[in-house]
Amino acid sequence: MADASNPRAARPSLSRQLLPAVHGLLARPLSSYYLLISSSGLLLLIGLTMVFSATSVKAYAETGSAFHAIINQAFYALLGLVAFWICQRLPAMTLRYVGKYVLGAAIVLLALLDLIGALNSVGIIGQPSIGPIHTSLLWLYLGPIGLQPAELAKLGMVLWGADIIARKGPSLGHWRELARPLFPVVGLLFVLVGYNDLGTMLVLLALIVGLLWAAGVRLRVFAALGVIGMAGVGLLIAAASGGAGSGSSDGPNYRLERLTSFMQPIEKCDPQGPCYQILQARSAIFEGGWFGVGLGKGALKWDWLPESDNDFIFGVISEELGVVGCTVVLALFSVLAYTGFRIARRSADPFRRLAATAITTWLVAQAVINIGGVVGLLPITGLPLPFISAGGSALVVTMAAIGMLASFARAEPDAARALNARPTPRWVRVVWAPLPPLPPARRPGPQQQRPAPSSAPAGAGRRR
Repeated sequence: MADASNPRAARPSLSRQLLPAVHGLLARPLSSYYLLISSSGLLLLIGLTMVFSATSVKAYAETGSAFHAIINQAFYALLGLVAFWICQRLPAMTLRYVGKYVLGAAIVLLALLDLIGALNSVGIIGQPSIGPIHTSLLWLYLGPIGLQPAELAKLGMVLWGADIIARKGPSLGHWRELARPLFPVVGLLFVLVGYNDLGTMLVLLALIVGLLWAAGVRLRVFAALGVIGMAGVGLLIAAASGGAGSGSSDGPNYRLERLTSFMQPIEKCDPQGPCYQILQARSAIFEGGWFGVGLGKGALKWDWLPESDNDFIFGVISEELGVVGCTVVLALFSVLAYTGFRIARRSADPFRRLAATAITTWLVAQAVINIGGVVGLLPITGLPLPFISAGGSALVVTMAAIGMLASFARAEPDAARALNARPTPRWVRVVWAPLPPLPPARRPGPQQQRPAPSSAPAGAGRRR
């Protein structure tokens, strides 16, 4: 019975009064799963549409077919759906087991990528290739197969990091537990990734912070990580002048120019130099207005907007779909962020909770960095926009991560009970996903008995 002296206790919240249907839908056992599938599916559909819009004219001019780029993107989207399906079916124990192998493969590929680039930069080899293996910026080609090892490193760090932290449990609060083996592996990964790609290193840093935050690590650890991270970023920026990554010893430090151009006022920045990308992105946003110029009718993407199908595809969305289209994309990413953290909060297994937090932090941080760079709120880092930018490895790895989140959503205690209470037909479980394991039965708590009335005065036993 509500307390009559407290009117707030008897009155439901404003959100429950205005949105009872939304609260009813969110209270359903599989609401997290359907929110995840719908938001990520819509983002993927928007990405395919915008990639075709951004590449059709250029693809026709280069290959004679306007569908060349979108066919390539659709192929990787299909591979991503296969990766989603596989990861949705894998149990948590399998994911924990394969995590160290995925991370180990990523470290080997990153070391090979950096080694070939370093040998080429110092002149030991004339071309960035050794036999059938060759590199191009962030891409490593093993014969006809090309991939970005940094994308695989994100997935490996999620699985291996969540497994290590879940195994350590409460002892993670001690520095010696963090130093064996989490911090050395993280430091090595930061160096290997940051040598070529500073933006992906920042995403990895956000991923590690999300993992440690979900594990309940003390704040002084984050302070130390911040100091070490800033020092590492400074060293990587300075290393670009010596030829690290895509820099050159006889050219300007492009990483430093991106930071300084971001901090300078637009009127004082060289429009033909480092500020060219920022100015063209702002022009696309200005041309779009509220409702955009229309899908496929944007002109800046043809000749002026750099990397219109990849790093700056949000500028194409701004020009063609306007503020309304940008709001839809931001709303879908917000739903994805809410759903990912909701899955983490509702997961009873520590590994699932940590992995869900890390995946959500990774995707949200990458989207924020990309969109912030396009609109001029953050420095440009060259990161793709998840689900939407053109690319192969990034899209496949992102869909694999969403498949793991979908598996965790089906394993929520209420969702698992509902699925096992009314199991789907066998062919559905074989084709789509097996039934999740039932959580441990809830133990009934001790029976609550109403205390007997006492003649002692009220408040006599309270602590003063």
